[in-house]
Amino acid sequence: MAVEQPTGTPVTPAGDQTRIHDIGYRNYDGPRLGRAYARRSLYSQSLRGAYGLGRSVKSKVLPMLIFVVMCVPAAIMVAVAVATKAKDLPVDYTRYAIIMQGVISLYVASQAPQSVSRDLRFKTVPLYFSRPIEPADYVRAKYAALASALFILTAAPLLVLYVGALLAKLDFTDQTKGFAEGLVSVALFSLLFAGIGLVIAAITPRRGFGIAAVIAVLVISYGAVSTLEAIADAQNNTGAIPWIGLFSPVTLIDGVQTAFLGATSSAPGAVGPGSGQGVVYVLVVLGLVAAAYGLLLRRYKKVGL
Repeated sequence: MAVEQPTGTPVTPAGDQTRIHDIGYRNYDGPRLGRAYARRSLYSQSLRGAYGLGRSVKSKVLPMLIFVVMCVPAAIMVAVAVATKAKDLPVDYTRYAIIMQGVISLYVASQAPQSVSRDLRFKTVPLYFSRPIEPADYVRAKYAALASALFILTAAPLLVLYVGALLAKLDFTDQTKGFAEGLVSVALFSLLFAGIGLVIAAITPRRGFGIAAVIAVLVISYGAVSTLEAIADAQNNTGAIPWIGLFSPVTLIDGVQTAFLGATSSAPGAVGPGSGQGVVYVLVVLGLVAAAYGLLLRRYKKVGL
């Protein structure tokens, strides 16, 4: 039985359907901003992200809350000093970050994984390296951004204390000297904590694991060292206390500022390192910072392959 073919538009052979369209692709003739611009952009974006800027409202809650928690005690101390007309602040500038080290550790634990874990989880790191940026640029930008964010977090309450001290008409020279020493202390604090946090966070693409690992390293190390120092003090072995302090980031910074910034040690019996031991503390801090940078660079060279 014959089948009738429908009448209408004739069927066009497949080869005749090919068309060439000029869709306007042209070479880019604008300025080439290069690696330095890319590095600055990554740094700026990472620094803003450390406080949730440019992200959702939910992402802003924790970093902003931690910032407020860091500054409120300083504001209360200033108010008390002004009201009571005290001759000095309740807390030295170099002691404030040591007292608030738990809050600082929480900030590092929350923001270090946010800075690097998402890029690892979504495999966007190779996309960065397809542009002029290189692994060293990526590591420097991320490290500098988190260290800057930590410096802002730790220096802001010191600024509150300093302004309050001047309003309370405390001695200008003493307060300025203490404020400068405090800034040096928190700068070292920021470099060390940022390096440790980023190295731990870069190990795993899972943000939750990164947060738990950073908290464990910072908190457990401080608790263990404090316990050993207390045992050494109870056994009258005070000579061992400064050497025990080398094994925790918090006590490392405490030892450096005790040896060179005129701070009072937080170790049992206020037994801090002398100037000779302080040199060892400085070398260990700088070594850890350099090691953190080297480990990060090695990690991202492998990821970018």
